[in-house]
Amino acid sequence: MKQLSETWFAEGYIDFELKKYTLLAYLQEIHKYFNENKLYPQLSDLIFHYNNLVAFRENKKHLQEHFPKKLTGLQLEKLQMLYEQMIEDDALMQELEEIIYYSADEMKTTISNGAEIYEYVENTLTILPVGLVPLDSHEGYFFLSTGNAHSTRVYQYRLSIFEKHDERFRSMQTAYIDIMKRSMINTYESIKYELIKTRNELPNPAVYSIETELQFPVEETLLPIAKRSLVKFITTAA
Repeated sequence: MKQLSETWFAEGYIDFELKKYTLLAYLQEIHKYFNENKLYPQLSDLIFHYNNLVAFRENKKHLQEHFPKKLTGLQLEKLQMLYEQMIEDDALMQELEEIIYYSADEMKTTISNGAEIYEYVENTLTILPVGLVPLDSHEGYFFLSTGNAHSTRVYQYRLSIFEKHDERFRSMQTAYIDIMKRSMINTYESIKYELIKTRNELPNPAVYSIETELQFPVEETLLPIAKRSLVKFITTAA
């Protein structure tokens, strides 16, 4: 996929038509993936660039505080110096602001398109606990099943909490284990029992099934959305 640098809008020759062409070529590739229901990493990359534009537009004098942490100190310093130089050049600053406002609007529209796909996929998911859930549900397994397939992908998960800007967030780390067959005999409960028997590091794990009747790209769409949905499910249950 065509990549944008973190500071693409302020690099090189500051020309609206040139930057517009660069942006539209990038968004065209994003839409190609969205049309195939492939959201990641395209959607998160797009949101990152949108946040960069908004931060530069609304917080020009406070870049160090507001720019995403992905940017290095040298990149932030470069943008700060660029702004200080441009503020003395009204024509150049106006050109840059036109680029930023146009790009932010275009990106926001594309993000909305991706969000619609995300919500559609999320609404097709059914999450249920498999057996009794222990008091500590921060670590365990989940089974991911699509369509009418007689198999399920098995993942181990671990929830963690981190703080950012005085807010607490939950993230989920996962490890793929295997694809296991499902049948009237080999049920989710049977698969759970087999995991407990063969993987003794989790003697009493929380286990969940995540199902959808539709087919979606697993790595690019279904798995990332299933993980976020399971985080919400566990948090709400707790």
